[in-house]
Formats: sequence, structure tokens, C-alpha cells
Amino acid sequence: MKNFLFSTNNKNTANLALFILRIGFGALMVTHGWAKLMNFEKMQESFMDFMGLGATVSLSLVIFSEFFCSILLMIGFLTRWATIPLIVTAIVISSAHQWDFFGESELGSAYLVAYISILLLGPGKYSLDNFLVLKRR
Repeated sequence: MKNFLFSTNNKNTANLALFILRIGFGALMVTHGWAKLMNFEKMQESFMDFMGLGATVSLSLVIFSEFFCSILLMIGFLTRWATIPLIVTAIVISSAHQWDFFGESELGSAYLVAYISILLLGPGKYSLDNFLVLKRR
């Protein structure tokens, strides 16, 4: 137990933590995307028009990010690529709430920190990316 609590270099624990981070934040975000996907027709007229792209295109991009990229993140496939749209989505969530990182937009801030961490750390050992890299060797 002492080794676990005071260790600064345990790769197995780090890989497990990355797995939990990917699964956890992917699962939390995929529910938002699923709800938007199921209510696409109702939401497309009233959805936020991001950068003048139109409500339908903006909603489609958000669904791609929140639903499809979250699934990629959870299985660990194209992990770093999948986090980029998720980071953009988290930034838009924060900007829509006037950058209130510790108030109403607190969850958007948590998503942003998690997705940037995953982008920097990579998918980890317990991922499809790692399996495919090992298979090529």
C-alpha cells in the first residue's frame, strides 16, 4: 500500500487511470450527444448558430463530437484525433456560459481539462490504438 500511495512512477496505475478517464468522460459526454441525435429534428431550428455556420450544421458538428468522438474515445481508437473536436466542444460550452469556469459552466471546464489531459497523455495501454500499434510490430 505504501508503494502505491507514495510512488511517482507506476506505469500500470497510470494506464488504468487513463482508461478510467477515457471511459468516464466519454460516457458522460456520449449521453449529451445521444439526446441531441434523438431530438435532431426538434433541435435543428433553435440550436445555437456557431460562427455563422447555421443551426443545422452547428448541431451536426456537436453531435459528431459529443456522440461519435466520445465513442472513439471510450474504445481508445484514434484517441488523440477524437479529443480535438471534444476540446472545441468544451471551449464552446465554456464560451456559451461567458467563461464562468467555477459557476454554471463548471462541467464544461472539467470536460476541457480532461480532454486536454487525454490529448497530451495519449490513449494508454488499455486502448484499441495500443492494440493496433502492437499488432503492426
